[in-house]
Amino acid sequence: MITTSGLTKVGGMVSSGSLARKISDSASDWREGRRLRALELYRQGWKQKHIAEALGVTCGAVSQWVKRIREAPDESAVEVLRRRKPTGAPSHLTVIQRQELSLLLSRGACSWGYSDDVWTYRRVADVIERAYGVRYHESYVGRLLRACGIEVRHTSQVQMQTDRHELN
Repeated sequence: MITTSGLTKVGGMVSSGSLARKISDSASDWREGRRLRALELYRQGWKQKHIAEALGVTCGAVSQWVKRIREAPDESAVEVLRRRKPTGAPSHLTVIQRQELSLLLSRGACSWGYSDDVWTYRRVADVIERAYGVRYHESYVGRLLRACGIEVRHTSQVQMQTDRHELN
């Protein structure tokens, strides 16, 4: 039993006297709630197999959760099961390079050796590779441009726009 600021925590329940609240009630989404419910059931002495059946997950999933619970100090068992923001791969372009990209593209496609001034994802990917030595697949370029604040008009063409004036 853990007591903090008038709340008493027994097993998977938090009690403030007459009303008891489950830890899983504080979940940010249903997946997190399911993991926290598994913690509550585990602390009540349920077997992993029965937890998996009750929650509709595999025994392997429950096994991974229980491993995280066992490795964590008792106070932080809830935190190891909370949802974490996915990190993703680190950006290959620096913040400064991302800011410069708009300037590079504002010169126009003709200045980079193309026959017309239409920017396509393939052309933008080529310019990024030539300018910075970083290779991106053309299917990712649209997401990269939006992250840099460059408006994408069509799936294949790029329209650049700034606060002051429209670039083409």
